Amino acid sequence: MHSIIAASEDRMKKTVSSLKEGFSSLRTGRASASLFDKIRVDCYGDKSPLSQVANISIPEARLIVIQPWDKGLIGEIEKAVRSSELSLNPSNDGKVIRIAIPPLTEERRKELVKLAKNQAEQSRVAIRNIRRDGNDELKKVQKNGELTEDEESRNAEELQKLTDGYIAKVNQVLEEKEKEIMEV
Repeated sequence: MHSIIAASEDRMKKTVSSLKEGFSSLRTGRASASLFDKIRVDCYGDKSPLSQVANISIPEARLIVIQPWDKGLIGEIEKAVRSSELSLNPSNDGKVIRIAIPPLTEERRKELVKLAKNQAEQSRVAIRNIRRDGNDELKKVQKNGELTEDEESRNAEELQKLTDGYIAKVNQVLEEKEKEIMEV
């Protein structure tokens, strides 16, 4: 049935976009505002995303400037960046926070590529699980007499084509991220 395939495709799309989102927080040697997407700042007793309390700009390839909208938060922002898992060393002049992005060592690049490959493999497994769920659903519907064996077989083939396509997308996203990480 078409709704089973559509639902499976929707889940596969979400898996790929989740992988892209996960990759955006992997630090490469280049400055990127998306590095700070997961950082929360203690703001008046509340944890707020950094992007909601400051402007993040990238004036140079290896420099990030964070300008808080409220100068009183500069210390909290600096503390949040320091305590994040990004291993960055911010410095502030009372008005803005500057963060120089150090070039990655060869060893760190290889670690990041390994991490990216792990995330991609988890996404491929998730896509295969979605295919399995879809096939199980098709078999159930066929047993209930709502589908002929031929229709079930055609739908299973369509599901396999979708799976192959989305696994290829995962591989493409991984390849792009690997290039980005290994770039000096």
